Amino acid sequence: MLVSKKAIDHFSLNTPTFFSGVPLIDLSKPDSKNLLVKACEEFGFFKVVNHGVPTGLITKLETEAIKFFSSPLSKKEKAGSTSPFGYGNKSIGPNGDIGWVEYLLLTTNPEFNYQGFASIFGENPEIFRCAVNEYVSAVKSMACEILELLSDGLKIQPRNVFSKLLMDEQSDSVFRMNHYPPCQPVDGRDLIGFGEHTDPQIISVLRSNNTSGLQISLRDGHWISVPPDQDSFFINVGDSLQVMTNGRFKSVRHRVMANSSKSRVSMIYFGGPPLSEKIAPLPSLMEDEEDSLYKEFTWFEYKRSAHKSKLADNRLVLFEKIAAS
Repeated sequence: MLVSKKAIDHFSLNTPTFFSGVPLIDLSKPDSKNLLVKACEEFGFFKVVNHGVPTGLITKLETEAIKFFSSPLSKKEKAGSTSPFGYGNKSIGPNGDIGWVEYLLLTTNPEFNYQGFASIFGENPEIFRCAVNEYVSAVKSMACEILELLSDGLKIQPRNVFSKLLMDEQSDSVFRMNHYPPCQPVDGRDLIGFGEHTDPQIISVLRSNNTSGLQISLRDGHWISVPPDQDSFFINVGDSLQVMTNGRFKSVRHRVMANSSKSRVSMIYFGGPPLSEKIAPLPSLMEDEEDSLYKEFTWFEYKRSAHKSKLADNRLVLFEKIAAS
């Protein structure tokens, strides 16, 4: 389904550019900061080009990911279960959510011990470790650039008010690699690869191979398919950024449908703040007498609450301020 004309008209830019219904933003252009703000307000999702991440880093890590997911299940399981980091298969989270997916969940700490991967990558999994660290470093830099451009577009100081949370040594960011094997429809319906949800962090940076499956939900509830583009990145606004902008930016609800003929591999960097960081609307974004829509909470409190929820739950509703009747 293509995005509705109403949605495009609502995305009121002087020179709107869309990629099959998704805002397309060239980070090298001088007007990118304003386009980014509009995309975050109206969609919570956009595609970026001229992003500065070397193609070689992308190809290198995807090659290693395919090597891992092509290994026998008995070997993949030696990477450890996702408690909190390791290999997962079909089960998503602790509350019964199931998807047609297998995945690796990794910390972004460059000192993480990869010895659990030795059975797949040989006795010294150094190539895999280096591929992950180099890729994560590059996409984190891009995410920080985007967040600083958003600060510029919002006219708030300091311009690193968002990005410093990702750059902090205690940043609770994670990296995930998903593999969706081909799957034929059941009773004429495509299987869910990864169920609908929002990302709880500040910002997510997604890259996938040239296979369809990703869908996002528009404000009117309609789902649109996002055509794949293995050379570009897709950016999600997360729940924490929605709170920090007092609802001005929208955390996008998205899902992945299983592909009937091709394997899909995606790699996602989830930029999160330190666990002790207090999350609340920024005073500099609050207009005169504007009320905060959310209670203040720490990232640890929100992360713990999200961990207890089902995938499709509206996690933020527990942290909204109830208007006086």
